[in-house]
Amino acid sequence: MQFLTVFLVSLAVSPVVHAGSLDGLPLPKPSTPKSHFSSVIGWKTGEKPMAPKGFTVTRFAENLKEPRWVYMDPSSSDVFVAESKEGRITRFRDTNKDGVYETREPIAEKLDRPFGMAIVNDTFYVAEQDAVLRYAYPKGTAKLTGGTKILSLPAGGYNNHWTRNLLASKDGSRLFVSVGSGSNVGEHGLDNEIRRANILSVDLNGKDEKIFASGLRNPVGMDFASDGRLWTAVNERDNLGDDLVPDYLTSVREGGFYGWPFAYFGQHEDPRLKGERPDLVAKAIVPDVALGSHTASLGLAFYHGQKFPARYRGGAFIGQHGSWNNSKLVGYAVKFVPFDAAGKPTGKPEDFLTGFIADAGKYKVHGRPVGVSMMHDGSLLVVDDGADIIWQVRAN
Repeated sequence: MQFLTVFLVSLAVSPVVHAGSLDGLPLPKPSTPKSHFSSVIGWKTGEKPMAPKGFTVTRFAENLKEPRWVYMDPSSSDVFVAESKEGRITRFRDTNKDGVYETREPIAEKLDRPFGMAIVNDTFYVAEQDAVLRYAYPKGTAKLTGGTKILSLPAGGYNNHWTRNLLASKDGSRLFVSVGSGSNVGEHGLDNEIRRANILSVDLNGKDEKIFASGLRNPVGMDFASDGRLWTAVNERDNLGDDLVPDYLTSVREGGFYGWPFAYFGQHEDPRLKGERPDLVAKAIVPDVALGSHTASLGLAFYHGQKFPARYRGGAFIGQHGSWNNSKLVGYAVKFVPFDAAGKPTGKPEDFLTGFIADAGKYKVHGRPVGVSMMHDGSLLVVDDGADIIWQVRAN
């Protein structure tokens, strides 16, 4: 009952269905699911992903331990990498700001799958899989020590939905916290999903918790478009066939409900939950941009710099970690979605960084792109957790 109460409270403020999305509808009917897991073979010396003409791809850092996420200090050139399974956060520091880091050192270790990071004033926030931690971080801090848990979170879940991302609000007064579902489509009971498949909002002390948006199966990447609206990249459900259900990029309405687990991509009722909640199916918001089914679209960064050509400015880059629930390899790329100056998407996803698939027929890949982040110098960082490399993309 608590789970349903959460849904109904959030729906009360935003019952309207979104229209005009770049959704690629009509969607196909469900079909027999298939699975193929990829094997990572890495990149040989001199090998690298391919970017469009006019861009150069180099290795920003390598020999990491399964890096998952990258975060740029808002007020310095420091780059932080969450080596999640290693329980470590590593800082790369470019003291003379020439675009090449001089020091690389762990600033926090023995964490429980750290992922999201955020710096607000002199405070460093880290999201573990079951908590948000707060550290004092005045200028010159060498290590993160004496952390305080300010928020407990539900842990674990289906297919490693352990990633907890963080994003400070535009005014710096609150934190958005993404929490993926603990199941594929609620098969473990909806009581298991309390505070999950949501983007939560808390104050900087972890208090005044609110469900900002619900029905988001696994929202990971979060960022603000040029108009200040919050957007997220969402991993959708499995086992409905190769072509269902599309992962998506969407603006996030406060109080909005996005369908999980009862419906997908608007009012498409999940056949496994047919007839259970037609009222919620009717209220599901249609996402803005379909990103392909089973692409594992995780990373998200809007380009607010000036170094890339004009058509990329204000647009969204999405890291697609790659498929398993598909008869072929899908994803394994960084996609780009163009946006206009008003913060609205103007075209469908297009390839930006490719070449991660080494041999599609044998399901071999060089690496798996995931987190993306724009540096202050206008370049783009892409985390490749399969190959333990961070790629840097610069405009020529």
